[in-house]
Parts: sequence; C-alpha cells; structure tokens
Amino acid sequence: MEIKHQSDGRKGSFYLGESSNPKAEMVYVMAGPAKLIIEHTEVDESLRGEGVGIKLLEALVEDARARNIKVLPLCPFAKANLEKRPDLQDVLNG
Repeated sequence: MEIKHQSDGRKGSFYLGESSNPKAEMVYVMAGPAKLIIEHTEVDESLRGEGVGIKLLEALVEDARARNIKVLPLCPFAKANLEKRPDLQDVLNG
C-alpha cells in the first residue's frame, strides 16, 4: 500500500491510487506556516475495513513531525482516531 502526498503549499492530501481519482484520501488545508487542518477523509467502499484511513492519518502525522507542523483535526474520523492514539498526539495543536 503506497500512500502518496500532494500539496500546492496551501492545501494538499495524502492519498492511495491516482491523484486525479484516488481510492482513498485525507485532505488538509494549511492555516499558516506551521499548522494544518485536516478537513476530511474518504475511503472507497472496496477498501473499507482494511485500515486505509489509519494509514493515511499515520502518513500525515509523520509528515507533520518532519516539518514541525501542528495539526487541527476537523475531520471526525481523524479527530476520533487521534484521540485513541496517544502515540500520534504530539502533533495536535494545543
């Protein structure tokens, strides 16, 4: 499972599949130079139950750590999973 990342500097996504038609994606928008907001996560029905959403979240957190960016999860999926995973909470904003 290869998670890819695309960004134009203001908004971006972590996704699986083709960027023009992803099978799964976690979309974010930058809220300044050191903070991003996770807007939504979408996983194709054919991939449900395979942990794809979690893999997208883990990739986003890894990238946020590498760039020293804080994360604000407005997406209910991301928010719920970050609350369950203390190992990922170091990137949370405030």
